[in-house]
Amino acid sequence: MQGYILNIIAAAGISIIISIAMGPFMIPFLKQLKVGQNIREEGPSSHYSKAGTPTMGGIIIITAVMVASFLMAGASAEALSAVLVMLAFGAVGFWDDYIKVVLKRSLGLRAREKLGLQLLIGVLFGLLLLFYFDRGTAVIVPFTGQLINLGVFYIPFLVIVVMSTANGVNLTDGLDGLAAGVTFFVAFIFILVSLMTSHYNLAIFCGALAGACLGFLVFNRHPARVFMGDTGSMALGGAVAAVAAITRSELALVIIGGVYVIETLSVILQVISYQTFGRRIFRMAPLHHHFELIGWSETRVVRNFWLVSMIFVLIGILSFQGIGRL
Repeated sequence: MQGYILNIIAAAGISIIISIAMGPFMIPFLKQLKVGQNIREEGPSSHYSKAGTPTMGGIIIITAVMVASFLMAGASAEALSAVLVMLAFGAVGFWDDYIKVVLKRSLGLRAREKLGLQLLIGVLFGLLLLFYFDRGTAVIVPFTGQLINLGVFYIPFLVIVVMSTANGVNLTDGLDGLAAGVTFFVAFIFILVSLMTSHYNLAIFCGALAGACLGFLVFNRHPARVFMGDTGSMALGGAVAAVAAITRSELALVIIGGVYVIETLSVILQVISYQTFGRRIFRMAPLHHHFELIGWSETRVVRNFWLVSMIFVLIGILSFQGIGRL
């Protein structure tokens, strides 16, 4: 166990160093490519000054996680599968970003294209878990220490979890440092979950993921010098969902990733309310924009959402008390 903990710390450190080292080179490179962020006209006016800030910085996060994971976890099948899911979702996000900022098609991938690709990745990942890892179809029920067997419903359930998480992180990525900070807390707590469930090499991957988020914050905190784009947010969502699935903690992810859930629900409720009653519940969705429009500064919103995320992850880890390897 002690050796794995040292490897986790090393993976996090390597990931931080790579992220910080890549920034001074990647940010000017992205500027040269003119892959600047487009700002929606209907968004908060305070965001107009962000137009042109380099996006697709998620490449920094992906590279750092990959290198740190391979160096410290080696050829671990669990860590490799999490990396592959992260890469697959990152590729979807990269394609979306490319269409938006290079081809100048503001909406990026069509919804059916994006969801179709996410669905395919989710199904393939589910088949990998069932037939290569022989994972079974049971998931941990939080706070009970018990398993519930989903049987034939597991893969559809997994697909929903993976797609929801990827899109939840994507919706959360709307303010400087918000998604990276929240995902740092989520990844850190999944280090503990992986250790508690004896998935030691996966804990190393989580350490690399946490380190990459922390290193990226050096450039992404307010005022951001680079945005992660869909490249980064989709990759982070895929990575988190993969870890949750391998550790059988998909249900606990609803708690641990509570900020993602709140952000997603705010959009769903806003759409339902407007289409049904012609009224908006929030001044703007996702929820972080609502707080901006009622007068909170961007940094205040981010700090408070980080605090809420810390509360969620602490509750989430408590739901694993008494759980061994499952």
